[in-house]
Amino acid sequence: MTEPSKVIHVRNVGHEISEPDLLQLFQPFGVINKLVMLRAKNQALLQMQDVPSAVNAMQFYANVQPSIRGRNVYVQFSSHQELTTMEQNTQGRGDEEVDIFKILSLYLFLFPFLLFSIYSSLFILFSSLSSVYAGLRLDVQVFSPHGYVEKIVTFQKSAGFQALIQFQSRQSAISARNSLQGRNIYDGCCQLDIQFSNLDELQVNYNNDRSRDFTNPSLPSEQKGRPSSQPGYGDAGGMYTLQGHEVGFPQMNNGAAIAAAFGGGLPPGISGTNDRCTVLASNLNPDRIDENKLFNLFSLYGNIARIKLLRNKPDHALIQMGDGFQSELAVHFLKGATLFGKRLEVNYSKHPHITMGAETHEYLNSNLNRFNRNAAKNYRYCCSPTKMIHLSTLPQDITEEEIVAHLEEHGSIVNTKLFEMNAKKQALVLFENEEQATEALVCKHASSLGDSMIRISFSQLQTI
Repeated sequence: MTEPSKVIHVRNVGHEISEPDLLQLFQPFGVINKLVMLRAKNQALLQMQDVPSAVNAMQFYANVQPSIRGRNVYVQFSSHQELTTMEQNTQGRGDEEVDIFKILSLYLFLFPFLLFSIYSSLFILFSSLSSVYAGLRLDVQVFSPHGYVEKIVTFQKSAGFQALIQFQSRQSAISARNSLQGRNIYDGCCQLDIQFSNLDELQVNYNNDRSRDFTNPSLPSEQKGRPSSQPGYGDAGGMYTLQGHEVGFPQMNNGAAIAAAFGGGLPPGISGTNDRCTVLASNLNPDRIDENKLFNLFSLYGNIARIKLLRNKPDHALIQMGDGFQSELAVHFLKGATLFGKRLEVNYSKHPHITMGAETHEYLNSNLNRFNRNAAKNYRYCCSPTKMIHLSTLPQDITEEEIVAHLEEHGSIVNTKLFEMNAKKQALVLFENEEQATEALVCKHASSLGDSMIRISFSQLQTI
């Protein structure tokens, strides 16, 4: 058996799997120092900052099958204790080598001067001391090995371009500063000079070539006729008018921001160009469906503004989502799904919005909307209904028997797995088929279990 190592060997890495996909898989366990893609072999080598981080990752994925974009990948310790330059050249000859200084141009732009902001009142100033080539693009990939980058704002100063970048944690910012200070983005140019700033929180209003909020890809790319504050759920300052009606979500029209949420490329069949926010769900089971159950299902693909069951067509419902991209995800992934014995039809509605009335249920201010924070992460988990559901926000003392008892009325449970991640209890539950798992999700998402309100989503894992 291979002894533990900082280096993890990943197999079955298909062409559709990108570097950010692999980083996303291992970042919860610690800082990633190096990544080498062996495209010709469908493999990758990934070096964690230390052995305990790698051990934690391997222990977790020994119990949970890692899957990226629907493909199972397989991990083991590498025979290398560290990826040196010589080893990388030997392993990766003819393949694509990715290190923290390789520019992938998957997310963002360029700048000779970089100012990084940190979430906990800690900011860093990255300043390039060398001349910059025209068209130079700065990729978040340079910094993501040190932690999750939440936001970026760029601006012009007399000394040149600068950019504020906010990490999710203070430690990530410190790690980035310690590792990158004085280093060059390219060989011989773009040296980084790093300082700390005293800003508390980075304000991002638009997703465009000057700023981006990776936790909220739904931000508009430009101002819509009025001064805009950062949109928040139920924040009137972030609303815009659509045919005389205020809608609490901005319209997604920035393809780059959408693609960034999926690691650089959209899922097959998704265009990212739809601008119709309202969808029509039909062939519902009117005896068992209600607005909250529809909310539980459709909120997997975006924030929900309003839902209305049609009185004259009791098996029809209108669902108004946050933007056209979210409604496209719902139509793509839910069309043909089976719920309560009925095969759903989900299509775009001719109505641009749902008017308020006695039969309209309002969800604009619901704290159950899943895309108010970490939207990019939630987008990556979007998929068609599966046999497996993932439960989170579970009580710390929960047992597998209690989980089964809570869900078994909705179908035959084949297997369960209770585990802990980031000191929080979570579970996977495998049903006999997709319809049973879908019913459990729509009926038990946001239900009480012990002293907690559980959250449920579909898992793309095939087995436990």
